[in-house]
Amino acid sequence: MIEFKNIGKVFDNGVRALDNINLHVKSGELMTIIGPSGCGKTTTMRMINRLIEPSEGTILINGNDIKQQSPIELRRNIGYVIQQIGLLPHMTIEENISIVPKLKKWEKERYSKRVDELLDLVGLDPAKFKKRYPNELSGGQQQRVGVIRALAADPPIILMDEPFSALDPISREELQKELIHLQREIQKTIVFITHDMDEAIKISNRISIMNEGEIVQVGTPDEILRKPANDFVRTFIGSERLNTALEHPLAINLMVDSVETIDSNRGLAEAFNAMKRKKVDRLFVIGVQNELQGVISLDDVNTHYESETKTVSEIMKTNIPTAQPEMVLPDVVKMMSDYNESLLPVVKNEKVIGLITRSSLIRGMAEWEHQRSDMA
Repeated sequence: MIEFKNIGKVFDNGVRALDNINLHVKSGELMTIIGPSGCGKTTTMRMINRLIEPSEGTILINGNDIKQQSPIELRRNIGYVIQQIGLLPHMTIEENISIVPKLKKWEKERYSKRVDELLDLVGLDPAKFKKRYPNELSGGQQQRVGVIRALAADPPIILMDEPFSALDPISREELQKELIHLQREIQKTIVFITHDMDEAIKISNRISIMNEGEIVQVGTPDEILRKPANDFVRTFIGSERLNTALEHPLAINLMVDSVETIDSNRGLAEAFNAMKRKKVDRLFVIGVQNELQGVISLDDVNTHYESETKTVSEIMKTNIPTAQPEMVLPDVVKMMSDYNESLLPVVKNEKVIGLITRSSLIRGMAEWEHQRSDMA
């Protein structure tokens, strides 16, 4: 889809920002470019839409040299999301989202329908939000609009330059999850710039690590966690994330008061890293439509960890008990007892919407007993 061939960049002041960059971004994948400040990651990305021109080498999109294309036309077919969001304050949300479709001469009915579809896609009710102005939205809501504005004209490529780094941690995590779910739906080719290794591991199909204008390693999150290419990569990833062995898995402080999920196509090193980061001893495995497919435990990962090509879908347990939202307390108690389970996922329309743990069950039983006493 996007191919860098021997790309170099020397700025007017003589500084060489990039040196012999060779990189292939596959169609439909989310490729994260990460590295320390000044390593050249943003320069690399901005060459894709010709905001910066290379001094050497060639960039191809679908086999075509982008130097042969009009920069304006090229940019209209590439979505672009930046940290500062860049919504125009004097325009409504609907007007902001429809800027590029209007430039591409879409009919009003077509771009109005597209605005509604995209707002729905990120959980913003069109009837409530499309006539509002940017300053009437929270930071997280504005960034959601920034993302879908880049999708408005249905471009095949989306560039995202540290889009979530200015947000608070809760909003940032929500939008990371939103992006993962969104990518399952839209299957765009996304180049994502970040300086946050946890973010890269969480959202990426592949990661390209840069240092001093060069690419030092490209691989899936699992490959990079298992086999860092050199000392720089090891240091940049951080020792707390390197899962070269499960030496002390039982030392993890187990907490199961929230639902933690993982995509079915992810590797076992990623699964272990997620368990350690979230302080849980199991992850619920979800498919393309966020449907529950199974569960993997820390023991499962430990047992199969040496098999470097395995994904979580290959080791997950699929025959697991699930609770329904409408179940009453005695039925939940009986299910936990019958299956000897310490927690149950709550499922609605095949999707996990919550988790019942022994502690939450005890609280529920106490409240139930309290209500019975009040009625007596």
